[in-house]
Amino acid sequence: MLPFSPEQFLSLFVDYNTAIWPVQVGAYLLGCLAIFLVFWKVSHADRIIAGVLAAMWLWTGVAYHGIFFSTINKAAYLFGTFFVIQGASMLYSGVYQNRLRFGLEAGIASWLGMALAIYAAILYPLIGMSAGHFYPEMPVSGGTPCPVTIVTFGMFLLTIKPISRWLLVVPFCWSLIGGSAAVLLHVPQDWLLLASGLIAVPFIIVRDRSFLRRASVTL
Repeated sequence: MLPFSPEQFLSLFVDYNTAIWPVQVGAYLLGCLAIFLVFWKVSHADRIIAGVLAAMWLWTGVAYHGIFFSTINKAAYLFGTFFVIQGASMLYSGVYQNRLRFGLEAGIASWLGMALAIYAAILYPLIGMSAGHFYPEMPVSGGTPCPVTIVTFGMFLLTIKPISRWLLVVPFCWSLIGGSAAVLLHVPQDWLLLASGLIAVPFIIVRDRSFLRRASVTL
């Protein structure tokens, strides 16, 4: 049983989207830029992509969870803490250490990654509108936890070097928490979240092992 009703949940988005305007527009455009940079490898593209993803996690942890969602669910303070930890970890690993390298590899993982990224950017809002959730009464890509998690899994599948397992923990946990709640709250655009972690994490682990095997052979 959730501590809030579907009506309270949708009303929260009205308050959130109204208060942060036009931040969500900038967040959406930055998310599109991150996807675009996978194909267009400009200088420091990997660091830019990692920085965009990190900023989404930090913003969502503080603004969405800490300030707004906490008004109807006190567990949001805990969620927000873990989102901030995830954002800080991605800043450290991807921006400071430059250990997140993005690109296209032949194989199912890359196709799945692109599918998740495109879903979060394009199909996510369209499915929401088809279900009767129109702006501002809807979660927006880049500024709310569920689409941020989906696009993060998509981008992780588009890495071309092994990534730290620790970076998978918070997104995976939120895919189960947020995805389950989405089913109960009748938010169909978030239903894919429940499956995204269960699908993406095994693919990433298997793919990273193949990266390591190939590296050992070349040595």
